[in-house]
Amino acid sequence: MGRIFEKRKHKIFARNAKLSKLFTRIGKEIAMSVKAGGPNPEANSRLKMAIQNARGANMPKDNIDRAIKKAAGGGEADYSEMTYEGYAPGGVAVFVETATNNPTRTVANVRSFFSKCDGTLGTSGSLSHVFDRKAEFVIETAALKDKDSDEFEMECIDAGAEDVIHDEEGIVILAPYTAFGSMAQKLEQLGVESKSAELKRFPLSTIPVDLDTAKNVMKLVDMLEDDDDVNAVYHNMELTEEVEEALANG
Repeated sequence: MGRIFEKRKHKIFARNAKLSKLFTRIGKEIAMSVKAGGPNPEANSRLKMAIQNARGANMPKDNIDRAIKKAAGGGEADYSEMTYEGYAPGGVAVFVETATNNPTRTVANVRSFFSKCDGTLGTSGSLSHVFDRKAEFVIETAALKDKDSDEFEMECIDAGAEDVIHDEEGIVILAPYTAFGSMAQKLEQLGVESKSAELKRFPLSTIPVDLDTAKNVMKLVDMLEDDDDVNAVYHNMELTEEVEEALANG
């Protein structure tokens, strides 16, 4: 029983750590949105989307309001959005997005993570041929209410969606990053609130890896994701079912 509890406790702590990191990332986005366009979400579409993402992540309303007031009052640090590109073991491409109030600290940390994991940090733009940036909207089934799903899909395509993916939890809409605004506007016109709306990077090609390489790459990804300045980490590693299962059980 003790060992089972220890495993369960570890999973709970890991989940809480990720949730805390998510709230930190959303808080930074709220702060940057307020600095860029003011504290009124009706006049600031970026802030409106950040608040929507916060709600989708179940961030407490008090936390959201506090982040807006702090940024509006000048009590929040100025963050810069920086990206870093490099290669992990096995030639796996790794793209890192950060929001930082100390770029010198951030680049030093990112460089050290790549070095510790036998990776190499490249120059900006070196992975432009590896990843494609897209707008991703995640919508829960309940948010569609009584709307016809086929008709809704056509409305999305008309607004610029490239793909509309249905699963048991809801719908994922993918569009070119340049169509982010038009898609957000279309969803608002339709009265559909997304659980999350983000710009993400998707690999144009993938690299199959063995278990040892996968472990080394995930070690780098974990180190990067644990850094407070890092918002997102993308890679083009392809995992077979066997390798994925071995990683999950490892």
